Amino acid sequence: MYFTDRGIEELEQRRGDEEVSFAWLAEHLREFVDLNPDFEVPVERLATWLARLDDDED
Repeated sequence: MYFTDRGIEELEQRRGDEEVSFAWLAEHLREFVDLNPDFEVPVERLATWLARLDDDED
């Protein structure tokens, strides 16, 4: 188990039954980066990865 899995597990336990839009998620990712600019690159990578999940792999 990676250290980050604990945060993911907490998220799932606390909010796993909720449904959110990608617009809501994008808004909160922007807010997080505004408050934590050191995390801009990892958040950008996560957002790009999520955006391209359904792209065909060449």
